[in-house]
Amino acid sequence: MKYIYPAVFRNAEEGGYIVNFPDFGGAVTEGDTLEEAITMAEDCLGGVLMVYEDEKRAFPKASELTAFATNTKEEFVSLINVDLTAYKRKNSEKPVKKTLYIPKGLNDKAEELGLNFSKVLREALIKELTLFSRLI
Repeated sequence: MKYIYPAVFRNAEEGGYIVNFPDFGGAVTEGDTLEEAITMAEDCLGGVLMVYEDEKRAFPKASELTAFATNTKEEFVSLINVDLTAYKRKNSEKPVKKTLYIPKGLNDKAEELGLNFSKVLREALIKELTLFSRLI
């Protein structure tokens, strides 16, 4: 399900933008560039919607763009949309069971050191995916 809400973008004193969602009690994020601020706003909105859904709170009706008086030199209003289904799928922390095989010697040494296999695999996957995303 897609949701669209207005966000108020304001120039930050130190540079970049501060973004808030008045319809959600002032949920706030920021970005160093406009592109980053928009990306962070999408993530912020997705996170807020997930919290509302988890707490079984009704989503507020989106305000009209004209509801916000803005100083055009310092701030502007833009619509931010999030596909909540896709956002939840991407950001779910629900664990998934995986079965894998490793050499016995590697297993024995890791157990001897008291390593947490899930943590090591998770951290390795995050590192690998970060490196991979820089290549594309």
